[in-house]
Amino acid sequence: MNPVTTAFKTVQPMLERALLAADQAFAAFVQPRRARGKLLLQPYVGWGTPTQVELTGRVLLPRTMQPPRKGDRRLRNAQNVLRRLLSREVGGVKVTGTLDGQQVSAVSDADGYFTLIFTPQVPLPGGWHQAALTLDGRDVTATARVQVVADARFGVISDLDDTVIQSDVTSLPRMLATVLTGNARTRLPFPGVGALYRALTRDGEARNPIFYVSSSPWNFFDLLWQFLDYRRIPLGPMFLRNWGVDLLGGHGGYKHGVIERIFTRFPDLTFVLIGDSGEKDPEIYAEIVRRHPGRVLAVYIRDVTEGTRDGGVLKLREEVRKTGTDLVLAADSLNAASHAMAMGLITAGEYRSVLTSVARTYET
Repeated sequence: MNPVTTAFKTVQPMLERALLAADQAFAAFVQPRRARGKLLLQPYVGWGTPTQVELTGRVLLPRTMQPPRKGDRRLRNAQNVLRRLLSREVGGVKVTGTLDGQQVSAVSDADGYFTLIFTPQVPLPGGWHQAALTLDGRDVTATARVQVVADARFGVISDLDDTVIQSDVTSLPRMLATVLTGNARTRLPFPGVGALYRALTRDGEARNPIFYVSSSPWNFFDLLWQFLDYRRIPLGPMFLRNWGVDLLGGHGGYKHGVIERIFTRFPDLTFVLIGDSGEKDPEIYAEIVRRHPGRVLAVYIRDVTEGTRDGGVLKLREEVRKTGTDLVLAADSLNAASHAMAMGLITAGEYRSVLTSVARTYET
């Protein structure tokens, strides 16, 4: 471990405590004033089983942003990114949600977050549902999408940055330029990723659920959701990070914890794990495979790094294969689709759809 990393780990607890104290003092001063203003309900995506659903969201002061367009200037996109990052959260506000006739309430915390837990008396059917949200004593409403998992053949857990959406996380200057000056219409997916994910989540008339786990802050939820919808990439619950002290923590521990939550919630479901070689996805997924033998059908790692990193990933592949699970270091979506077809996870027709999608991308 280099000296800089060691020094940071030494001061990190003190830094976190100082930031937390400053944040609490600031919140105690501004929150009562914000609560008197006009408020916005930002629901995220609910998820769960037929008998228990969890829905999170946030109470914020409104922000002014126009819908994204392909022709938007980089400066305008950068301004919108800044508005997202500088969100003004409101705590102490009661939020009530209604799902299938059941009402549940919660109070937003100092960062504006709230969590509603529904336990329907009559089990919900699998698929998409809607929950209605209101603010206590306010004429503010919102509708949240809820994904209920039942009778799925398997689930998919995917990273977003440099796995689905091109972010250049291996190069800080390129990453900043991409993230700070793009929008949901201008950001690009990797070739064939939409076709591959549609194939993995489609199972005849049924649907396999997909979950997105990313280190991006919750402030970018709307941008990422619009991106997936615009690019026809299957929608699913997102697990992002709290902008602030939480981002000082390691990427690996956070991501591993989210995946463990998903595995615990669906104990009878097997999964396909998809990530990239840019950060710690191979190591995280390998640990998940070791801790949950028989629960992971395949691991697909998009190769976005140089050869020195590939050697470490290939070494992990050999370790993972000893458990009976394949880890595929894939140059593109077609490599992953080929393996998925051989595993019986997608059909030959769906493989051809991925092939066509990749070919069209390289023709343009």
